[in-house]
Amino acid sequence: MAAYILRRLWQMVPTLAGVILLVFFLFKFFGGDPAEILGGLLATPEQIEAIRQQLGLNDPWYVQLWIFVKSIFTFNWGNSWATSEAVSNIFATRLPATLTVMIPILVLDVVLGVAAAMAVAYVRGSLTDRVIMIVTTVMLSISFLVYIIVGQWLFGFYLGWFPVQGWSDSLWTNLTTYAVLPVSLAVFVGLAPQTRLYRSFFLDELNQDYVRTARAKGVPEHRVLFKHVLRNALIPVFANVSVQLPGIFVGSFLIETFFSIPGLGREVLLAVNRSDYPVIQAVTVYLAVLTMIINLAADVLYRLVDPRVVLK
Repeated sequence: MAAYILRRLWQMVPTLAGVILLVFFLFKFFGGDPAEILGGLLATPEQIEAIRQQLGLNDPWYVQLWIFVKSIFTFNWGNSWATSEAVSNIFATRLPATLTVMIPILVLDVVLGVAAAMAVAYVRGSLTDRVIMIVTTVMLSISFLVYIIVGQWLFGFYLGWFPVQGWSDSLWTNLTTYAVLPVSLAVFVGLAPQTRLYRSFFLDELNQDYVRTARAKGVPEHRVLFKHVLRNALIPVFANVSVQLPGIFVGSFLIETFFSIPGLGREVLLAVNRSDYPVIQAVTVYLAVLTMIINLAADVLYRLVDPRVVLK
């Protein structure tokens, strides 16, 4: 196991190098002149040149690349071009709010999705199974933005159960008050595709020979599901979670914007509107690193779920 992890970490090095080069050259040669963006339409050529000198844009590209690489590994990206706030402080102060929303979404999405898929697989072929599949198909055809607008109107303005905006310094208050509605809407929307996908995982396992053997021995159907099928079906479930986790992180950007949550996602959208390159570059690189780490963690979990899996 340790040798496999070390080998995977070593394989991440060229991938990370490719991401760094791609991000640097995309922003360097295709992102426009940062000095002109910061200076605005009324800036004089002298002011634009002063901004270029201040940002180090007149240095050779390889010098700028070296500074870019150092900023990644030292977590020192300088200051935001728009607000002059340290990028490291932006991560430190906005990331907790994002995690407060994202972690409950991830946990509930997986737990409820697996539970719903097992229940549907248990009654496979029945009228209940067909109705649930029709309902999930209809849910998939509706945009997430519609759920947010309707949810805010119904549960926030009409019923008054939850606030649609606001945030506090208390983690418990945020989890029990401000994050309830956005988390619930996100989980509700994600439950439809997860139920359909995880149901297919369980049905694939239910058609395997070991399941027929267990049934031939007289093992009850619920025990077949929980003792035999669940463990094997969790492997593709973990694979799906590892792929979707970065998407959940990006999806939280929309939630933070509509519910005025002071998280990293809303800060990134503001940075895009302001052409705040240091913030955008930092999030892009670290999101790529997070994706690679999540994929490694998912491979390790395969081994923990099913000891028969051999990591090579």
